[in-house]
Amino acid sequence: MLLYLNAAFAGLLILSNILAVKLFSFGSWAVLPAAVIVYVFTYPITDIIGEVYGKEAARKTVLAGFVTQIIASLFIFVAIHLPSAPFFQAQVEFETILSGSIRITIASLLSYFISQNLDVFVFHKLKEKHGSNKLWLRNNLSTVLSQLIDTSVFIMVAFYGTMPMGALLAMILTQYVFKFIVAIIDTPLVYWFVKLCKKENEKAPIGVRPL
Repeated sequence: MLLYLNAAFAGLLILSNILAVKLFSFGSWAVLPAAVIVYVFTYPITDIIGEVYGKEAARKTVLAGFVTQIIASLFIFVAIHLPSAPFFQAQVEFETILSGSIRITIASLLSYFISQNLDVFVFHKLKEKHGSNKLWLRNNLSTVLSQLIDTSVFIMVAFYGTMPMGALLAMILTQYVFKFIVAIIDTPLVYWFVKLCKKENEKAPIGVRPL
């Protein structure tokens, strides 16, 4: 199951980077990047991994995701600059969708690295205190704190100086509210996956069970 969780984590990260160019709105009060509907689910995945397989496994997942994003960005850059076939008429659209500015790429990687490691740190500090109890508390508290940092760092690094501070704060607030709601809603899924992973581990040979 750990293999599938890691694959899902990396896949969601790459997908979120691609979907980031699409903006959607809730009425007239909230404009969000489409990536947010995908990226929010990476946090419960590391919580599940940390709960079942331990802190070190969660940290390795975060690091692997960071490296994967860098590699994906490099390959996308190469693909964009490959000479187009004479009959390929969508080079401009291809480049528009897949290429982001260097500033946004840096903002994304920086916010990811800080917030995901914070999520793992807070989750396991609470786990040290409560043991196997209160999974709902460490899942939600670690996620809502790290999501706030992720949103704030990304928007400030990516857009500071390009729009008024009031607009930046409004973007942070609306995105964070959405992420906060999702973090609360996905708690039953975290419990279900933790139970599923532990059940699978019980069936595994003793020598290959996680500590």
